[in-house]
Amino acid sequence: MHLHILGICGTFMGSLALLARELGHEVSGSDANVYPPMSTQLEAQGIALQEGYDAAHLQPAPDLVIVGNAMSRGNPAVEYMLDQGMPYVSGPEWLARYVLQERWVLAVAGTHGKTSTSSLLAWLLEDAGMAPGFLIGGVPQNFGISARLGDTPFFVVEADEYDSAFFDKRSKFVHYRPRTAILNNLEFDHADIFPDLAAIERQFHHLVRTVPAAGLIIRPQGVAALDRVIEMGCWTPCQTTGEDGDWQARLLKADGSQFEVWLNGELQGVANWQQTGMHSVANALSALAAARHVGVTPAQGIAALGGFRNAKRRMEKLAEINGITVYDDFAHHPTAIATTLAGLRAQIGDDRLIAIIEPRSNTMRLGSHMQALPASVCDASEVIWYQPPGLDWSLAPVVQGSPVPAQVVTSLDTIVQQVVDNATPGTRVVIMSNGGFGGIHQKLVQALEARHG
Repeated sequence: MHLHILGICGTFMGSLALLARELGHEVSGSDANVYPPMSTQLEAQGIALQEGYDAAHLQPAPDLVIVGNAMSRGNPAVEYMLDQGMPYVSGPEWLARYVLQERWVLAVAGTHGKTSTSSLLAWLLEDAGMAPGFLIGGVPQNFGISARLGDTPFFVVEADEYDSAFFDKRSKFVHYRPRTAILNNLEFDHADIFPDLAAIERQFHHLVRTVPAAGLIIRPQGVAALDRVIEMGCWTPCQTTGEDGDWQARLLKADGSQFEVWLNGELQGVANWQQTGMHSVANALSALAAARHVGVTPAQGIAALGGFRNAKRRMEKLAEINGITVYDDFAHHPTAIATTLAGLRAQIGDDRLIAIIEPRSNTMRLGSHMQALPASVCDASEVIWYQPPGLDWSLAPVVQGSPVPAQVVTSLDTIVQQVVDNATPGTRVVIMSNGGFGGIHQKLVQALEARHG
């Protein structure tokens, strides 16, 4: 069967393409924005990519079109598909219909940490010999690929609350029907499709409604939004994580790289791993709880943490040049920015930390988080905010309210030059964006190597 994927370079749709190829289908796809790591991953798998959304990409007609949620009416390929009466389906529905049927689905939902926790959970199962399938919105470095079918009933899926397609406004995760569900956290996000937090809570409740009574829901203790979700009705046993939860962590190192794991008041073991920050510790507790639900003992899971390498673009170390370290992080929300910087600050003490931030997500571009942005960078030494073309609000108030030195820059070359001129051995530079950021990562590393290498 020939499948054509519209929006194939999105992290979710690109992962679908890999699964479709593994099932034996011929796969092609088109996208307006082709950039790594997804583009390189797809090309390595022999999947043909076409730039843009020309109707000619659908000639000759594929057997089925899988439509990404970035597609809308008026798109030339979408209009041609509809006019020609081609069969089409949303990505989440295709996944549910052709991959998840009769699988034990472990779904990871939440505003933050979905990719990291999904990657971690897949690794815990892999290390225990359970060979899970997975679909993750990033490239887990333990696997080097964002999706695979797996050899057992278990399938880990990053469960996004964003809508499914222009013709299906339900959240993606409603399609997945998990037996094990992690609800990591819940804050307002996706201002382009949700009017308020209550609307997102309703979608999370729809997810809760699909988890069987024989399943398990894992959530942090004391998150008001998730409390409200559960209060709408829950028919599934729950386990909690956090300070007063069933699963607790007691830090042995302030940066979160070593901690005790406790379950129902009993010590399960001591975790030593490469991750830092309380958000990473919270992700670990959730993953350990979910892995235990399918048979991985806490001791097995804790031991496996030491071998975990996070997904690409999750505080991924890109280079270290003469003591200057450059990281890439997928931060898309003030809370994600704050927790990432806090984790690094706990690790490096008083060393200099430069944050370079592009407000690129739909919610960021709408300015919905403008009030929360200044405080989110309090653990940086200094911040460079990039004002991209088309951002219809000014970053000036964010700089004015900043607790640390900050500036707005409109040129990527200027940002690179400033960092190269001012960085000294011991400086950490964190580039934060959920997009390609104009290739600034490579430009900065190359410029640092030329000057300081």
